[in-house]
Amino acid sequence: MSHKEFESFNIDTHLTEDFNSPQEIPLLPLRNTVLYPQQVIPLYIGRERSLQLLDDIFPESKLIAVVAQKDISTENPKEEDLYMQGTLAQVLKVIDMPDKSKSAIVQGIDRIKIIKLTQEKPYYKAIVQRVHEISYPNDDNIQALVRNLYNQFQTLVEKAQYLTSEHLDVVRVIKDPGKLADKIASILNVQVNEKQNILEVLDVKQRLTAVTILVNKEIQRMEISERIQSQVQDSINKNQREYFLREQLKAIRKELGDDDTGMDIKELEEKIEQANMPEEVLKVAQKELTRLERISPQSPEYTVSRTYLEWLIELPWSISTDDQVDISKAEQILNSDHYGLEKIKERILEYLAVRKLKQQKDPKAGVKGPILCFIGPPGVGKTSVGMSIARAMGRKFYRMSLGGVRDEAEIRGHRRTYIGALPGRIIQGIKKAGSNNPVFMLDEIDKLGADFRGDPSSALLEVLDPEQNFSFSDHYLEVPFDLHNVMFIATANWYDPIPDPLKDRMEILEFPGYTEPEKIHIAKSFLIPKQIKEHGLNPDDLTFTNDGISTIIEGYTRESGVRNLEREIANICRKVAREKVEKGIRKRRITSSMVTRYLGKTRYYSEIAERMIKPGIAVGLAWTAVGGDILFIEATKMPGDGKLILTGKLGEVMQESAQAALSFIRANVEQLGIDPNFNKEYDIHVHVPAGAIPKDGPSAGVTLMTAMVSVLSNRMVKDCFAMTGEITLRGHILPVGGIKEKVIAAHRAGIRDIILPAKNRKDIDEEIPLEVKREINFHFLDDMLDVLELALEPKEETEKK
Repeated sequence: MSHKEFESFNIDTHLTEDFNSPQEIPLLPLRNTVLYPQQVIPLYIGRERSLQLLDDIFPESKLIAVVAQKDISTENPKEEDLYMQGTLAQVLKVIDMPDKSKSAIVQGIDRIKIIKLTQEKPYYKAIVQRVHEISYPNDDNIQALVRNLYNQFQTLVEKAQYLTSEHLDVVRVIKDPGKLADKIASILNVQVNEKQNILEVLDVKQRLTAVTILVNKEIQRMEISERIQSQVQDSINKNQREYFLREQLKAIRKELGDDDTGMDIKELEEKIEQANMPEEVLKVAQKELTRLERISPQSPEYTVSRTYLEWLIELPWSISTDDQVDISKAEQILNSDHYGLEKIKERILEYLAVRKLKQQKDPKAGVKGPILCFIGPPGVGKTSVGMSIARAMGRKFYRMSLGGVRDEAEIRGHRRTYIGALPGRIIQGIKKAGSNNPVFMLDEIDKLGADFRGDPSSALLEVLDPEQNFSFSDHYLEVPFDLHNVMFIATANWYDPIPDPLKDRMEILEFPGYTEPEKIHIAKSFLIPKQIKEHGLNPDDLTFTNDGISTIIEGYTRESGVRNLEREIANICRKVAREKVEKGIRKRRITSSMVTRYLGKTRYYSEIAERMIKPGIAVGLAWTAVGGDILFIEATKMPGDGKLILTGKLGEVMQESAQAALSFIRANVEQLGIDPNFNKEYDIHVHVPAGAIPKDGPSAGVTLMTAMVSVLSNRMVKDCFAMTGEITLRGHILPVGGIKEKVIAAHRAGIRDIILPAKNRKDIDEEIPLEVKREINFHFLDDMLDVLELALEPKEETEKK
């Protein structure tokens, strides 16, 4: 027990004056300690005679004689079993213990000698007399001994692990030489007979010398122990050395009373009770705790078991956040964070409405969290919408990136047999979120990989299945965790790489690219205020006109989202910030001409007018992982024997579309006004520029056929015409996907006429923004002959051009 736990109490001096002459007094034998004058210690009282003594003398009389016994194993010592020098002590407090024993706090008063033991039952009594120490006031030798003792004790504190700087602080303030010797002797970890010898020394000078000898012995013992340990370290193997160190550490902790293993077990037991685990998990935790109690704290298995219990305790088994059921407030939050995206907002509000109705009928009823998948090009706000959903619903948010994840254990965790095993990232995310119903974002789910370590997409099947995830089992935990309250949101740039079983479990919501008016609105409402603030500018320092923003969008960015737009706005803000610091310019109005001044020459421009100058060139529409884009398809003929050459890194499906187009042309040469023998006289070469980029898909069929008919019939494709659609051998046009992205890309490129499959009319009616529909003429056709009639110039017009 620490020596700072009990401070000295004032002694009632009139109670002790009579002991200058022999007096009879109750006597308390001590088994394994020696009490010094002025020392306050707690005593555990368990022997029947000692308990009877406390019952009789406290609180009426508080003085007793305390004396050490020679053999600690003697239960009822006789006079010859006791030392004949002891300490007069005052009982300060008695505490009843649960096991019917008592704990007494006593303070030593003065040295006494035992003259005679007068009573053994019901408790000990003896005739005692005070003995006076021999002191030397103002003696230089005493002062020298005191300094030497203090220095030696300071050295011991540095070497002995059971001593701390606190002991040194206690000793430093003691001025009386006799009390100093007593205090240091009480602190030392030495045998009872050695401490008793110090108690019996009345001459202060001799006592200081005796304590100094004891301190020196302790120093030598520490040095010898260190030396022996150093000598034998090379001769013992690793296991023996670990065992030796563990046993030594255990002994030191036991001696100091710092063995806190039991405290750790009790603390874990309390936390398990407070964790409110399901019954099945609680049984596993209690079983593991019982196992932990039997494991040595120095064993590596102890850490593994304890870490497992801590994971079970820290998981939010029954902690959940209350959903925001105020629909109008949730809608306000979604609208304030994002512009547009009406379908996504509508889906979230529908979920909240259902939850509100179910809670009105049954407050305890749960609503399975929807499993959504946001698919769209980069920069359109998929991840930030997830954060807004969490804020609108009043839930915690956690994002887990799946890009490049190839190991199934990343999702389901490693089994505890592996060194350093941990739960999978699903359970880790739930723990970090701190609730069992967060909005959990699985970012970049289309970029999951697979190798010899397993397929993580297969591990996600259970996570994303509402019929199974109520009992998700992680390999590390090996107990079920209920995920049905979690709202999972996956994001992807591309639909095709996602495995079909995963697609089947998710509700797909497509994020289209933004139109130019939408980008201007987003820039003015969100991006520009954000960048002005981040660059230390004031709102009055910088304003953007609509023309200025439009110039950035058309000339310096080519994207479906707004990331590059924000980057260019930040570029302008940096330049304005520099001007403000260097030249003191306070206001800048960013117009179209100012954009060119700050950002340099225009990076992108429309190629349609430059490239549509000869027959054999047609503009198609493509859908890529980064949104829609226009696709130039060039065809030329040359003398040959009817070969079809395809270049531009075309995929297998696109090559087959070109073959189908050529077969249709050969079957309808008369209707198309083409020489029937062209396949005997010419080879046809079809090339799709940007040859380093892979291209595939059936939707280029209409464009491929148009380019080939154009070159074979020597008729140019009309200006600002673009087209998309899959063709059959009979010339029928089939519907294709990604219509909104393709139309927005065409609008961005200046296209004003678009040919689409007739069955895609519904996509235009439902998805295309009104401002785009107003500026583009849509032609819905289902036969290639009609497409060619519409898209190709008459031969006379081509000859004129």
